[in-house]
Amino acid sequence: MTIWYEEAGAGEPLVLLHSGVVDSRMWDPQWQALSERFRVIRVDYRGFGRTPFRADEPYSDCGDVAAVLAELGVTKATFVASSYGCRVALQLAQPGLAERLVLLNPGSELPATPDVEAFGTEENRLLELGDVQAAAELNARTWLGPDATPDVHERVVEMQRHAFTVQLAADPEPSQFSPELDLASIQAPALVVVGAHDLLLFRQSARHLAEHLPHAELVELDWAGHLPSLERPDEIQALLLDYL
Repeated sequence: MTIWYEEAGAGEPLVLLHSGVVDSRMWDPQWQALSERFRVIRVDYRGFGRTPFRADEPYSDCGDVAAVLAELGVTKATFVASSYGCRVALQLAQPGLAERLVLLNPGSELPATPDVEAFGTEENRLLELGDVQAAAELNARTWLGPDATPDVHERVVEMQRHAFTVQLAADPEPSQFSPELDLASIQAPALVVVGAHDLLLFRQSARHLAEHLPHAELVELDWAGHLPSLERPDEIQALLLDYL
């Protein structure tokens, strides 16, 4: 199985991990500036972007990313992750692969909040009807904050629609597992970023991680939704360069 990845630049390895709504193209706005300072690597998980949705045996996204890094000779890296990608980053940090972490709107094992449950119910209804376009548009409306432009909205719809199409067509569906997290064991410094316009579960989760990771700092963005790197790309680029 070949996991699609791209790298550019030289210096300290910096790995960009995408959310479960989009694919690695979510980092396009920051790619050039980051690659001028770091050796930047980004991947598409299975079933997203340019990576097929298939597996001969049970797999994990963190295992796939670790395999890509091993192929590239990377033994330690800084991880910048969005949403679901934050879990992947934390899983990679447990065996000590992380030099530093930037976690944009991470999830957690906290109980689902009513807004998340309502979203999941509507998404499932639309997918059961076979209306992939409407489900993708629901995702864009839900996860983008008020500053997202119409062009960004359409890009998110396209990325999510592609992921739905690829994943729904898989037969058989690959078997995936997700290693458990032990937050107390993660010693890498972490910047946890939360958007004030994100759904409640993610606002709660960011604070939960900031409290339970041993070396974490919390930053709240009063303008942001769930995908701030697409909503105000220049501000997130400045935040990343300043922190890193």
